[in-house]
Amino acid sequence: MRTPPRSLLKASPLAAAACLALLAPAATAAAEPRPEAGVQLERLDRGLIAVKTEEGVFLSWRLLASEVSGHTGSGLQGPLFRVYRDGKVVGMVRDSTNFLDERGTAASEYRVVPVPRGRPGAGPEGEASVWAEGHHDLPLHKPEGGTTPAGEAYEYTANDVSVGDVTGDGRYEFVVKWDPTNSKDVSQKGYTGNTYVDTYTLEGELLHRVDLGVNIRSGAHYTQPLVYDFDGDGRAELMFKTAPGTRTLTFDEDGQVSAEGYITLPQEDVEAGHTHDDDHRMSSQDYYEHLVETFRGWHEHPEVESGNWPATLEEAFGLEPGYEYPLSHGDAEALADHFIDEYAPARSGRNDLRDFEGFVVHGPEYLTVFDGLTGAELDTVRYEPGRGDDGLMWGDYAMARIEPGNRVDRFLSGVAYLDGSSPSAVFTRGYYTRSALAAYDFDGESLQKRWLADSGHVPMDNPFDASPHGGAGTDPELGTLAGQGFHSFSVADVDGDGRQEIVYGAATVDDDGSLLYSSYAYGPPESDVAGEYVKLGHGDAMHVGDLDPRREGLEVWTVHEGATHAPYGFAMRDAATGEVLFGGYTGTDTGRGMVGDIDPDTPGLEAWSSMPPGDDVEAGLWSADGEFMGDRTPGTNMSIRWSADMTTQIVEGMATPDVTQTPRIEDWNRGTLLTAEGTLTNNGTKGNPGLVADVFGDWREEMVVRTEDSTALRILTSTEVTDRKLHTLMHDPQYRVGVAGQQSGYNQPTYPGFYFGSDIDWSRVQVPEAHYPKP
Repeated sequence: MRTPPRSLLKASPLAAAACLALLAPAATAAAEPRPEAGVQLERLDRGLIAVKTEEGVFLSWRLLASEVSGHTGSGLQGPLFRVYRDGKVVGMVRDSTNFLDERGTAASEYRVVPVPRGRPGAGPEGEASVWAEGHHDLPLHKPEGGTTPAGEAYEYTANDVSVGDVTGDGRYEFVVKWDPTNSKDVSQKGYTGNTYVDTYTLEGELLHRVDLGVNIRSGAHYTQPLVYDFDGDGRAELMFKTAPGTRTLTFDEDGQVSAEGYITLPQEDVEAGHTHDDDHRMSSQDYYEHLVETFRGWHEHPEVESGNWPATLEEAFGLEPGYEYPLSHGDAEALADHFIDEYAPARSGRNDLRDFEGFVVHGPEYLTVFDGLTGAELDTVRYEPGRGDDGLMWGDYAMARIEPGNRVDRFLSGVAYLDGSSPSAVFTRGYYTRSALAAYDFDGESLQKRWLADSGHVPMDNPFDASPHGGAGTDPELGTLAGQGFHSFSVADVDGDGRQEIVYGAATVDDDGSLLYSSYAYGPPESDVAGEYVKLGHGDAMHVGDLDPRREGLEVWTVHEGATHAPYGFAMRDAATGEVLFGGYTGTDTGRGMVGDIDPDTPGLEAWSSMPPGDDVEAGLWSADGEFMGDRTPGTNMSIRWSADMTTQIVEGMATPDVTQTPRIEDWNRGTLLTAEGTLTNNGTKGNPGLVADVFGDWREEMVVRTEDSTALRILTSTEVTDRKLHTLMHDPQYRVGVAGQQSGYNQPTYPGFYFGSDIDWSRVQVPEAHYPKP
């Protein structure tokens, strides 16, 4: 097993929360170094919940990592817990952190008290009323819909959810991203409504709302809010990409806006004429004029001047020479008409650039950190790297499907303990071609860039006809990072040095921003890259953890969409080196994959992909060490740790305009364990809940889904009595940062840094040395 992190920068307290009427930027003075004292984790309360069941009232609560004193054959050692109902002792629990009170009722009130060494008073107590309906509904304040500039009406649905303790009381608050019903994938044209980010207490009090404004397009790839205590003061901040027009709203008791405050624009942007009234959304006419201006400046483009690109657009489009350069406005229009009406449709029937609208390819881009309690802006810096252009350098015009604003606007975010002690925020741009990651630290006053890891653009000899997906970027050290990214990234200490790395799909960036490795393999004989040493490349699903307890270190399970140009459709690799341990060529886009302990009779976790079996490869279910177990597989939307025996369950159900399925929790052997009537999952065919995380209770994960009308978040928890005792998963550093990044791109399950399965070896569950903010 890996050595747990051993250091922490001492927390510096945040100044008193700023008044919302004064949303000015914080000072930019550099933070003083903080002494090391273990990894920074949250000071959580007992997390007690009480749920009415047919058998009585089920109680569940947290064991804190700081309370662990050893292990037994069935769990971790910790305090004895005394359970009270209505002021009277009804149970003593030693070997778990749950209890079934068969005489409890919906009106009962409960308290749980830890009793270390036979005496109360060491850790926090817990109090709870009963969830009488078997779940908890957190009321939401649904935003009003609107109408786009094209006249399209839209409404709002609750989407991704994250949690953080924004008040400092040890309880989690819920941060909800609202998506308009016309939200778009980056490859889809059209206007969208604004994205909103709300922060709620468990009781449904709306603390504040951030309106990202018209200059941030809505969709899964544009906004990934981070919720984390970045400065170590015991209260979580919010951090995400912003733009002119982004503002914080607060509300009065009647639900009316009582105050608003815009983020602070950099002085140089103000001097350049930018204001919060700017609207950089492009109409189809705007795009046409943008294209004309791009063509007029063709002769001055650095890639043209350096001789890397054709000297003329006629050469780029395969036309006979016919124009003088610099192009006149009329000649640029003629070439733009040819490109839109003839060249692009000839490349693909899906190219309809005459009606291209709704994208934002101009204007400032920022990264802002907000006070989690008040919503006040704390600091704003430029988002790095900037877009540079509308995707021309990123390969958005190079493929048969011409998609301006696509590859250039693929964003991800996450949290990582890059120094092994204090959390850093990581924001990224790009993964199909150029890939760049920027890490930031926040000291309570200012954001400071720790490092920028950038592959550089993939060179093309013709930006209108090239295949940049498999190429290397121009950076001499990080160039092979290009094209290896996925729709999410994972964070884990893959090399066992106590500091976390960024597993960026088929490559891994080390804690200092250098490239740890980029995974390659030889193309099999049946592929279009037979015998070539090529990248594993981009994919949709990735899982990082101790998947095989018989091997040292961590593993990575990935699926890949490179089809005949990829050496693998699915692969298990060593997380420390990138070496492929086993995998299979599929010859097609392998769209989904998952891991989990679905078969307790097989050691380790099982891994599977969504591909049906083919003639040349046994795509299906595999053991962690590469044994083929058959072509029948569970679902791949999302997993959840729901069962008492520490096996893995799968969340099924999706909602599209044409199909609506009620979310279900499915067990491989036992069938349906829960049907969440009256709720829906998110993101269409991705079918993921708003959040799956160990938010309350014992080590089992809660499922957070939206009600069908998005008037509430419904929180569901397992009520199976378990005799296994484990500290809250939120006190495992890898799991906690995984929860923070779960909402990024295509939502993926979260994994702890130790092996978690029905055959867990409790002696190998290492509890990190940690520092907790003072209450």
